Amino acid sequence: MAVKEILDDLTIRRTIVRMTYEIIERHKSLDNVVLVGIKTRGVYIARRIQERIKQSEGLDLPLGELDTRPFRDDVKLAENTTTMPLDITGKDIILVDDVLYTGRTIRAAIDNLVSLGRPARVGLAVLIDRGHRELPIRADYVGKNVPTSSQEQVIVGMKEIDGQDRVCLSTLTDVGGK
Repeated sequence: MAVKEILDDLTIRRTIVRMTYEIIERHKSLDNVVLVGIKTRGVYIARRIQERIKQSEGLDLPLGELDTRPFRDDVKLAENTTTMPLDITGKDIILVDDVLYTGRTIRAAIDNLVSLGRPARVGLAVLIDRGHRELPIRADYVGKNVPTSSQEQVIVGMKEIDGQDRVCLSTLTDVGGK
């Protein structure tokens, strides 16, 4: 298996800063915006966006943590560990995730969101968009587009849980016909 680093800690930091400023620029007012991180790594990216907005705009945006597992079409788990700090009805939600791939996680996230209330709008911010969509879903804020093949995997490491910030592209090799 070959591994290639495509983003290091400094590049990730710069990418999140750029995404944050794009969010600020596209919203006339941030008063109605709620950041919602998709568990697990999307939560850490959302927290960093929240902190940057607090530093630059003086606003402490609400941040929710969304569990998509109970809403997935491939695996169902009974326990929903979603936490939302307020009623999302009428709010501008920005879903935040680490990697956008087929779109199925985002579909599950939207299903979970609408089970909690009726947002005014839902936007999507992703650190990496790797293509290969199976559903008509696109990100509004993209850190980096990384064209991949089905034989590749994007691995995102976040300091908070993985010990370091980095994004790697792993190429799966055909070993023993598997």
